[in-house]
Amino acid sequence: MSELLRVPAPADELGRIFADHGHALYLVGGSVRDSLLGRAKSAPDLDFTTDARPERVLEITRGWAEATWEAGIAFGTVGLARRGVRFEVTTYRSETYDRTSRNPTVTYGDGLHDDLVRRDFTVNAMAVSVPGHDFVDLFGGMADLARGVLRTPGVPEASFDDDPLRILRAARFEAALGLTPVPELVAAMRSRAERIKIVSPERVRDELRKLIASPNPMAGLERLVEVGVADIVLPELGAMRMEIDEHHQHKDVYAHTMTVLSQAMALEDDGPDEILRWAALLHDIGKPRTRRHIPGGRVSFHHHEVVGRDMTRRRLTALRFPKDVTDAICSLVFLHLRFHGYGSGEWTDSAVRRYVHDAGPQLNRLHKLVRSDCTTRNRRKAESLARTYDSLEERIADLAASEEIASIRPELSGDDIMALLALPPSRLVGKAREHMLDVRFERGLLGREAAEAELLRWARENGIPVPVPGDEPGGDV
Repeated sequence: MSELLRVPAPADELGRIFADHGHALYLVGGSVRDSLLGRAKSAPDLDFTTDARPERVLEITRGWAEATWEAGIAFGTVGLARRGVRFEVTTYRSETYDRTSRNPTVTYGDGLHDDLVRRDFTVNAMAVSVPGHDFVDLFGGMADLARGVLRTPGVPEASFDDDPLRILRAARFEAALGLTPVPELVAAMRSRAERIKIVSPERVRDELRKLIASPNPMAGLERLVEVGVADIVLPELGAMRMEIDEHHQHKDVYAHTMTVLSQAMALEDDGPDEILRWAALLHDIGKPRTRRHIPGGRVSFHHHEVVGRDMTRRRLTALRFPKDVTDAICSLVFLHLRFHGYGSGEWTDSAVRRYVHDAGPQLNRLHKLVRSDCTTRNRRKAESLARTYDSLEERIADLAASEEIASIRPELSGDDIMALLALPPSRLVGKAREHMLDVRFERGLLGREAAEAELLRWARENGIPVPVPGDEPGGDV
């Protein structure tokens, strides 16, 4: 076992402190599991269980820990930090839950068995004593790892009743570790799906974000759809089933979406790109609401990118996603069809500038999303689309060499406009700026003199008095 289990040196260091004070300390949970899988991190967060009560943990680690956290002390947990490593030490627990509550009622257990039996899955219910390195596997977690299955230490329904978030964790473990839930676990996930409603949006969000960043998020998402949990936490996903896509390349939009997600992942540069993955997953969620039957037995989904953007914002907001992440994903959902609106390659300079400007910092992700959205099995069609997009990227590169198209702005600022037209801050200034931005798109860089002349021409055309030299700015308009 020693050749499989590599206990981090900081764990042994803390274990010696506990042993010197007459207490047992066990490394538990993910770090033990990951060590057996050969996935141990160089500076992991470490979870422990002990017979020492929280107050005693604080007492015996005083002077050793460089920082402590007591936010979880009501649940028997103390947080410690030393030399960049975080330690979470929890007293042996035996928990019971109020069926309507999100939080456990904690009672301290009498030994290690009581603590391990209450853990979510057998693969997380293995422990190693520190510093002695005695391996404890009371529920067959190591065998489950070897077989690639996911089980609970006790009855799965009781486990999910205790903490419904474990249903999402089961899907995440399938996505992250390739562990297949045993049939009785799947049945419990399905029968207890409604329990997820008592879990806070923040906890649901955190699990979904971890799932989407996993090596195989499709497996976890499909499991959530299968057992009905997606209908509660991400209902837009399941709604895409059986919605025939306009290209008729997949039996439903749901299957197409999973393919797009997989293809987007293949284009990632440096590890999981959460924003790209969410955009790939949600890019077509507007299709069910925009589906229309048209002559010839076909269907259309006009403006599904607009509807999808708004649906995406509502869902991510409800899940308490950070605003910057939400904005980025919504932008990609909204823009994912823009490329197809420009025909087969007849891109004007104006169209290229607008495409780059509207994509902003998401341009590179937009490139990947658009390419991933091609799931046709028609090789000739796929190659044609790829060539067309290649030409667009070449045009962007050519324009970028002569202009700063990634940060296109009007040649005249708001202050310039107010000074030239003698206007106070107002909506009219905003309209003038929008016009000058359109000019920038259509005609490129004009130069200061020509830009000012264009502004004055626009003002006269729209009935805005143009001041003569010497007039005081800010007069009535």
